[in-house]
Amino acid sequence: MLPTSILYVGTYTLPGFDSPDTAEGIYRYKFDGSTGELEYVGVTTGIDNPSYLAPGAGGAYLYAVSELMQDSQVHAYRVEPETGALTHLNQQPTHGAACCYVAVSPTGQYVLVSNYLDGSAAIFTVQPDGSLSPANNVVRHQGSGIKKERQAGPHAHCVVPMGNRAYISDLGIDKIMIYNLADGKLTPNAIPFAPVDTGAGPRHLDFHPNERFVYSVHELNSTVTVFAHDSATGGLTPLQTLSTLPEGWTGTNYPADIHAAASGKFLYLSNRGHDSIAIYAVDSQTGLLTFLGTQALPGKWPRNFVIDFTGRWLLVAHQNSNSIAVFSINQDTGLLTYTGKLTDVKAPVCLKLI
Repeated sequence: MLPTSILYVGTYTLPGFDSPDTAEGIYRYKFDGSTGELEYVGVTTGIDNPSYLAPGAGGAYLYAVSELMQDSQVHAYRVEPETGALTHLNQQPTHGAACCYVAVSPTGQYVLVSNYLDGSAAIFTVQPDGSLSPANNVVRHQGSGIKKERQAGPHAHCVVPMGNRAYISDLGIDKIMIYNLADGKLTPNAIPFAPVDTGAGPRHLDFHPNERFVYSVHELNSTVTVFAHDSATGGLTPLQTLSTLPEGWTGTNYPADIHAAASGKFLYLSNRGHDSIAIYAVDSQTGLLTFLGTQALPGKWPRNFVIDFTGRWLLVAHQNSNSIAVFSINQDTGLLTYTGKLTDVKAPVCLKLI
């Protein structure tokens, strides 16, 4: 018998955030690792636009942004161990607009958020009861990019802590900013950033399980770049850049989420517009990618996705067609097979398992 997990679904509850429908809050499902079945359990209301989520402390807590055009917030919840129900602990201002990402440091001591509209990030200390302190400090990026309609200013899109550093993909300035987490504050690393191709628009990134490589997906030119990661300096050195799309496809596309398989053998990313999951084989020695193809999806605008703890299943949130699809993962080839399991959920944008 494989384990049952709790799937939390972050959503948009307010109109005007590029979703055709609005949801009620953070939805909760049981996910059966044996069958790939989802079973609805409940919804946590009282939070506006919980568009990104992050589990903390081994699943004892859940942190959720409230993505608002002004005065975004980050909320802390205690997870009830038997049911997965959420008990609200507190909330803190993120000191920015359109907060779109939240992450927990590897030690569990800190929660970090990125604010898209003003290109800023903040860090909070996790209190003994799982609640959050006021922000320890806030950093604000400067600059712009060549695609003025999307890059008129900085746009911090994700913040990923690794070791004693944090890596922030800034779509507006074509940089992955690198910070130290000394004393619970974000301070510039000696190597302060890694550039990406001009006009690429870095959105999300993920580390290879061996932590020697970083994979950055780029929203504005539909590419993915492999970086070598120097754990001593924190620096990132570009090794390879590939398209996220099949050769010859020319439609409008905006890649979104990216995850390496726990095995380290495969990499997946979501294409919004092409409406697919791109699949790559990974050379664990060099970090380099081989494009295996794309898996068509039974829904539109795949925002985020998650690979379950068994490594057997991949679940995709279709933001614009209000559903979550379940795929099985071939452990030998990395390819995906649609199971036919499609669950109706309003405006799903983030999937996290505990």
